[in-house]
Amino acid sequence: VQLQASGGGFVQAGGSLRLSCAYSGSGFEYMSIGWFRQAPGKEREGTSCISRLPAFTEYAEPVKGRYTISRDNAKKAVYLQMNNLQPEDAAIYYCASQDTAGHCMLTANRYHYWGRGTQVTVSS
Repeated sequence: VQLQASGGGFVQAGGSLRLSCAYSGSGFEYMSIGWFRQAPGKEREGTSCISRLPAFTEYAEPVKGRYTISRDNAKKAVYLQMNNLQPEDAAIYYCASQDTAGHCMLTANRYHYWGRGTQVTVSS
């Protein structure tokens, strides 16, 4: 299993970005996928996740109402639409997969496979 995050970039406060996570390997439809971020000097934190059941998603409080996670099983991809970005959202964003039959979680140590991150920079 390999995951690759892309779509990061530089935006001004209030702007938007759409991140993509490409999954290669088998079993994507059984995986929950999470998006995590890590800013310099800070711990990695979960922002959003989507379960194998498309109806279930989870968001961290700081991003609720601004971020939307979605998945396309046919393309083996997960997307993170980020709106109204603020300087505190700047970080390296990672996607990760979790093989679980239940709801996804925003706990990093629950995830088995991680991709390389993509940098998000937000200017004030």
